[in-house]
Amino acid sequence: YVTYISLFFFSWDETHFGKMGSYYINRTFFFDVHPPLGKMLIGLAGYLSGYNGTFPFQKPGDRYEHHNYIGMRGFCAFLGSCLVPFAYLIVLELSKSLSAALLAASILIFDTGCITLSQYILLDPILMFFLMGAVLSMVKYNSCADRPFSAPWWFWLSLTGVNLAGAIGVKFVGLFVVLLVGLNTVYDLWELLGDLSLSLVTLGKHLLARVFCLILLPLALYTAQFAVHFAVLNKSGPGDGFFSSAFQSRLIGNNLHNVSIPEHLAYGSVITMKNLRMAGGYLHSHWHLYPEGVGARQQQVTAYLHKDLNNLWVIKKHDSNTDHLDPSCSVEFVRHGDVIRLEHKETSRNLHSHQHEAPMTRKHFQVTGYGINGTGDANDFWRIEVVGRKAGKRIKVLRSQIRLTHLATGCILGSSGKTLPKWGWEQVEVTCTPYVKETPNALWNVEDHINPKLPNISLDVLKPSFPEILLESHMVMIRGNSGLKPKENEVTSKPWHWPINYQGLRFSGVNETDHRVYLLGNPVVWWLNLVTIGLYLLMATCTIVAIKRGVQLTVEFKELSEVLLHSGGKMMLGWLLHYLPFFMMGRVLYFHHYFPAMLFSSMLTGITWDTLLKFCAGCLSCSVGKRVYTYGTLALMLLIVYSFYLFHPLSYGMVGPMASDPNSPMAGLRWLESWEF
Repeated sequence: YVTYISLFFFSWDETHFGKMGSYYINRTFFFDVHPPLGKMLIGLAGYLSGYNGTFPFQKPGDRYEHHNYIGMRGFCAFLGSCLVPFAYLIVLELSKSLSAALLAASILIFDTGCITLSQYILLDPILMFFLMGAVLSMVKYNSCADRPFSAPWWFWLSLTGVNLAGAIGVKFVGLFVVLLVGLNTVYDLWELLGDLSLSLVTLGKHLLARVFCLILLPLALYTAQFAVHFAVLNKSGPGDGFFSSAFQSRLIGNNLHNVSIPEHLAYGSVITMKNLRMAGGYLHSHWHLYPEGVGARQQQVTAYLHKDLNNLWVIKKHDSNTDHLDPSCSVEFVRHGDVIRLEHKETSRNLHSHQHEAPMTRKHFQVTGYGINGTGDANDFWRIEVVGRKAGKRIKVLRSQIRLTHLATGCILGSSGKTLPKWGWEQVEVTCTPYVKETPNALWNVEDHINPKLPNISLDVLKPSFPEILLESHMVMIRGNSGLKPKENEVTSKPWHWPINYQGLRFSGVNETDHRVYLLGNPVVWWLNLVTIGLYLLMATCTIVAIKRGVQLTVEFKELSEVLLHSGGKMMLGWLLHYLPFFMMGRVLYFHHYFPAMLFSSMLTGITWDTLLKFCAGCLSCSVGKRVYTYGTLALMLLIVYSFYLFHPLSYGMVGPMASDPNSPMAGLRWLESWEF
């Protein structure tokens, strides 16, 4: 792990997470699809080690030069190296076998994939640290079951909760280890329920202790992470546009920060409307018309991501062209359920829809600007409604979520999120959807609000509360996760690729002159893990059948069966929980997503092979059995070490000809055509 220091250029996802560490140091707000803990810890490590947050992290391969990156990489490498003792202690606690623990630890020490992931500024080693910490704490408090409510029992139970909060706080896939601990807890409580020596009061204490340590404590710590996140990132930055206008008003440097505007919407007000979908943009129009053959040849209406005078609209009554800003007119507020007309301030055309098809989205209606100086037709009328409000209630700036329903067709104004061609200036398509759904695409809020007849209030009054921004940030993260698509020329993978080590990931370098690092698991280790999963299922099935058939087992074999079924079963369950859910995910997936599952399969390998060798040794004479066990364990260790010797350049860097070249020193090691090192 120490050799990471020699890699003084940055690579792959360091463009994201190194940059986010810089954002924390500079207190600049950004958006990411993962919870904040991992990035905060990276930023803290950089800050404490003297990094000033000025490196741009623009593209992989750029040199760090004089920037002090070692603290951030060293922090990730340290947490990655902790996986080895964690695996050792977990397997030792579960199997009570030193050989099994050493075998599991050796697999992680000599896996090229784990080393590669741990030597860069990434979230994966941080996630796996908390994940393994949670599993270790879980097995430790299980081992204290004969001493409930003792100091060690409380310590390990509480530490399990702390690690669960850490795992979820780094990535949402930390929920898989929460599920593992939850299932273990349910089984634990079920066993206690069957213990007739325990009173109902004692059972209640057990339940409350687990509720406090494994539910309330993690939730409190998880919420506290976001409180720190929002407190630190208080300056406007690249993440502003992903969040609502009310959220943005709390960021220093944002145009909504510390401004005063009228609170309630009134007729005659000049407004801007922002779509609530992630990066949805402002309702926008301009003098340009839709081209021939694209619906009606009328004025374009789009969603634009930037502030612009063409985002301004005047809100008017549908059946009147009265100037409500005239001093002689009294103020009349817009209310939920009113039928209104929106007139574009720069072009004086009305927001309009009809049954012509939208330019990009089939079965949606086109939205245009229509009319002259506010005079149009009945297709310019919209009913304004606020989500969750009753008819007649006033509409608040920033806070009210607005839905505009077209009176003539019943469709709803929304942003499709699709980018228009060059004739639409590559802005975002606005449509009127006939499919009534409560989605952010069809919801808007009023951001800018100009009305000289209304008193201004400070936006501090309208700033969202902490629970509101916590909920909003999670909604944005969930939408961002589900919307992740592969970038151009990006290498993605499928879950079935992962256990067979089918394809790796280029971390840095693409040609002969580059220092190339390639993320690929040690093939011998990964294929051994894969074979072991099948072997475990076979052994567990045979053992269960033997017990069910009443086969008489020796005391030693009974103990081995217990280790195989219960301890190995927990590792098998952990592997399944961290692997199978990816088959149901619609987002883009990468090879590194398998590594948490790989930790469990590695620990399962240690337990399974140790148990198998002990079963074999028990069937032989004492001296022969001992030699079989010793030589078998030693052979596995040597195989793992030798395979690491062969493949270690994948982690520490390769130079010279590519492996596809027969003259490359790595040519003979390209065992699969899909390996691109």
